[in-house]
Amino acid sequence: MAIYRATDGRLAGHELGLALCLLTTTGRKSGLSRTTPLIFMADDARLVLVASQGGLPTHPMWFLNLRANPDVRVQIRAQTRSMRARVADETERTQLWPRLTAHNPRWARYQSWTDRVIPVVICEPT
Repeated sequence: MAIYRATDGRLAGHELGLALCLLTTTGRKSGLSRTTPLIFMADDARLVLVASQGGLPTHPMWFLNLRANPDVRVQIRAQTRSMRARVADETERTQLWPRLTAHNPRWARYQSWTDRVIPVVICEPT
């Protein structure tokens, strides 16, 4: 994350050719800021995140944090924006999932590895 921040995402801003953002949530127990690098998909002014955790059976901590406090900050390259995160409802997830898995096919593989439905998170500008 330090390299991403120091270079405004020019270095360490991609993983396997996919753009990364830095998502900052508020810890649901600690109240401290927690920053996680994540692959994202842009959807007009919205950002779409996938709480895959590599197909593990539990949700990632960043997801649990934003469910408790949906006000987040997202840095993409040099720009940091305040956003409000929400979990996509079933209809939205169904509509977004084909686009998401075309964007990053690993997400489909991760879904096949777990019994949980991998949440899709929509971040909207505040």
